[in-house]
Amino acid sequence: MTNATSGQEPLAFDLIGGEARVRELVDRFYDLMDLEPEFAVLRSLHPQSLDGSRDKLFWFLCGWLGGPNHFIERFGHPRLRARHMPFEIGTQERDQWMRCMALAMQDIGLDEALQMRLLQAFWQTADWMRNVQR
Repeated sequence: MTNATSGQEPLAFDLIGGEARVRELVDRFYDLMDLEPEFAVLRSLHPQSLDGSRDKLFWFLCGWLGGPNHFIERFGHPRLRARHMPFEIGTQERDQWMRCMALAMQDIGLDEALQMRLLQAFWQTADWMRNVQR
């Protein structure tokens, strides 16, 4: 049963439209990162093939948004900061990630109010991921 059917506020996962729409968001995010020069610094942190990155972000976001915990089932607790420590993440990387995600949400046509809600939540996480001062 989802929150929407229990009388509580609907989960972001449900508002997005479930797994198919989360996958669409993730794919658009990585397509933009791969194609747009403004995301070159962010892209350089990823392997040549983005297939594994796409899957991991999809699995993570499903659970983070209130849906199935695919990531946890495969890898255990996300430990986001620890998993990202090998990569230098500063203000530029954070800002490119946020801009790329904002464009991806717009491009797939998410409701504007949902975009704002998610951007606030993404910002908290993205800012917390910074591990270098620049």
